Amino acid sequence: MVKQSLWQGLVAGTAGGIVMTLGEKIEQALTGRPDSHVPARVLQRLTGLPERPGKQPLPVNWAMHHGQAALLGVLRSVMANAGLRGPVASAQFAVVRLTNDQILENATGVGAPPPGWPRKELVVDLLHKAVYAFVTGAVADALAARGGPGPGQRHAALRPGRHPDVSPLPRTDAHGR
Repeated sequence: MVKQSLWQGLVAGTAGGIVMTLGEKIEQALTGRPDSHVPARVLQRLTGLPERPGKQPLPVNWAMHHGQAALLGVLRSVMANAGLRGPVASAQFAVVRLTNDQILENATGVGAPPPGWPRKELVVDLLHKAVYAFVTGAVADALAARGGPGPGQRHAALRPGRHPDVSPLPRTDAHGR
């Protein structure tokens, strides 16, 4: 499951990152909102790259923006391969994506906690991250479905719902396909 989740997640996360970026560019064209240089600044702080004021180099910005999207896609793929699929799983993953951003931005001193953001800026960020999460989830779910139901789905098929009298899948069946 790990090998599958790695390549599937990188594909899914990359797709989600591309669609999120396209959505951001469309939104920026309509609203006039400028590019964010937060991803580049976070990467500079995490890696010790030299920092510069003002506009950041596009390759550094995109390395963090798309690299983070691809790497987090691996987690969504693990979810899908375990059997956590569909819109609810993608909503759960959206929270993870937002949390990851906030940890990195706040730990490096580049960002501030969202409660202090202007509401419009917060809504825009939430919308774009939700697009990423749901696109990444759709791709991860589709790739995982090619291997059949995940262990959680197979366990749920024993008896729909959550019941204390339904034993776990045998260990040999949990991850074998």
